[in-house]
Amino acid sequence: MRVAVLSETEANEGRVAATPETVKKLKGLGADVAVEEGAGDKSGIPDSEYKAAGATIVADAAKAVAKADVVLSVRRPSVAQLKGINDGAAVISIADPYGNEAELKKIAATGGALFAMELMPRITRAQVMDVLSSQANLAGYRAVIDGSAEYGRAFPMMMTAAGTVPAARVFIMGVGVAGLQAIATARRLGAIVTATDVRPATKEQVESLGAKFIAVEDDEFKQAETSGGYAKEMSKEYQAKQAELVAGHIAKQDVVITTALIPGRPAPKLVTKKMIESMKPGSVIVDLAVERGGNVEGVQPGKVTTVNGVKLVGHLNVAGRLAASASALYARNLYAFLETLIDQEKKSININWDDELVKATALTRGGAVVHPNFGGSNSSKAEAPAADAKPAAEKKPAAAKKPAAKKPAAPKAAPKAARTAATKTAKPAVKSKSKSKGA
Repeated sequence: MRVAVLSETEANEGRVAATPETVKKLKGLGADVAVEEGAGDKSGIPDSEYKAAGATIVADAAKAVAKADVVLSVRRPSVAQLKGINDGAAVISIADPYGNEAELKKIAATGGALFAMELMPRITRAQVMDVLSSQANLAGYRAVIDGSAEYGRAFPMMMTAAGTVPAARVFIMGVGVAGLQAIATARRLGAIVTATDVRPATKEQVESLGAKFIAVEDDEFKQAETSGGYAKEMSKEYQAKQAELVAGHIAKQDVVITTALIPGRPAPKLVTKKMIESMKPGSVIVDLAVERGGNVEGVQPGKVTTVNGVKLVGHLNVAGRLAASASALYARNLYAFLETLIDQEKKSININWDDELVKATALTRGGAVVHPNFGGSNSSKAEAPAADAKPAAEKKPAAAKKPAAKKPAAPKAAPKAARTAATKTAKPAVKSKSKSKGA
C-alpha cells in the first residue's frame, strides 16, 4: 500500500497533510509513505524529519503519486497532480466541492475516489476526524490575535500612576467553534466580550465563557438550528430585527470578529457600510468568512483596508496562518479517517462503501461523481434507511401475535410490551442525536 503526501501549490497555503507523527503511524499500518520534497517546509517540518519517521522523499508530485493507493493533501489536488495514481485510489483532502462541480468531474475521470474531509458527519465516532472544528478552533484564536495587532491599543484594563487604560470591547458575531475560541481568547487577553448567534443553544455557551449574549430571542430564534448543529438561514424579517439590534451595539465596540458561515451558501452579510461608519476611528473588524464572500460589506479578500478610519481585516486561510499547529491537527484528522479505510490484517485499502463516514464524504467513485449534493447519485445512501426500518416493522408484531392464540388476554399485554420496548429503544436514539448537536 503506497501513500502519497503532496506539497501544496497555493501561495497562501502553509499546511501539510502529514507530519512525522502520522507518518510513523502509517508505517505501522504497513504503508510505504512517499512525501513530496519540501511539503512540510512552511509548517516547520524539514524533509529530514520525514525521513527519520520512515518516509521516502521524492522530487515532485508525479513521483509521489505514481502507483499510489492513497493521496493525502490539504487542498483538493489538481488533475495534473493525480496523473499516475492507481485506479480507485483514495484521494483525501479539504475538497471544497460547493460550486466546483466541473472540477469534481475532472477528478472523477482520473479514476480516483475523492473524499471531502469537510463533509464528515457530526457524530461521536467522527469527532476525531472533524477538520472543520480543528481548523476553526485555530482560526478563532488567530482572529483575536490579528485583531489585537491591528487595534493598536491594550486589551485589558490597566491602572497605572499615569491613569487608567480602559479594557477593549470585543464583539463576536457567530458562535460556532471559531466564535467560542475567539470569546475565550479575547477574555484571556482581558477584553470585555459580547457575542451573538441565531442558535439558542449558544446562549448558555457564551455565558459560560464569561461573555454577554446579544440576540433577538423570538419564536424563529428558538428554532434556528439544524439537526447537524448548524445555523439555519434566517428570514428577512428576523435579519432586519437582528440588524437593528446589532447596529446599536456595534457602534460602541472596538474590535468585531465575524465567523458566520452556512455550508454550501454564500456567507450572510452581517455588517453593513452604515454600521462601519458608526464605529469609532481606530476600531477593527476581522472577517473570517471572507473566502465565501464575507460577512462584512466592503471587505477585500487577502487585504487589510481602512474605511472611515475602521480597519477591515480580510486575511485568507486564517487557520493556515498557524501552519505548524494546523498541520498537526489536520494530519491527525486525516489519519483517523484513513485508518477506517484500511484492512489492517491484509495491510491494504478496503473501503466499505456502506459506512456512514464514507457515504457522507465520498464525492467520486468509478469514474463518476457519486455524492447526491453535487450531481451524483449514491444509491446505497437512499436504500440504507429502508433496509434498517424493515426488520423493525416485521419483528415486533410477530412477537405480539404468538401469545394471542393461547390466551385471549395476552394480545392486549403484548402490544403494550412491544410499545414499551419501542419507547425504550427510541430514547437512546434521541440522546445520541443531541450529543451530535453538541459536538
